[in-house]
Amino acid sequence: VQLQASGGGLVQPGGSLRLSCSASGRTASTHGMGWFRQAPGKEREFVAAQRWSDGSTSYAASVKGRFTMSKDNAKNAVFLQMTNLKPEDTAVYYCAASSSALFTKMVDLTAKYYRYWGQGTQVTVSS
Repeated sequence: VQLQASGGGLVQPGGSLRLSCSASGRTASTHGMGWFRQAPGKEREFVAAQRWSDGSTSYAASVKGRFTMSKDNAKNAVFLQMTNLKPEDTAVYYCAASSSALFTKMVDLTAKYYRYWGQGTQVTVSS
């Protein structure tokens, strides 16, 4: 599975961005996809994830109500709509796909359960 993330950029606090992640290859082998982010000097953290079987979506507490994850089956892509962005949202954002059977039981898996990763896209929130 190959993933290509895009859509990052520089935005002012309170602004919005939409990240995209295109998937190709053996995507049928995956149970869902997630978004993670990593700020300088910090560990990679979970942002959002969605399970394919029932569309269940989970969000980190820090982004709930501001970020929305969606999927376009026809385009084999997932999106992360980010609104009311804050300086603390500044990070490199990664999309990832999981083929872990554990995904069928819980959506908010940590990074170690994701086998496939995109290259990351930089999001900077600053005035």
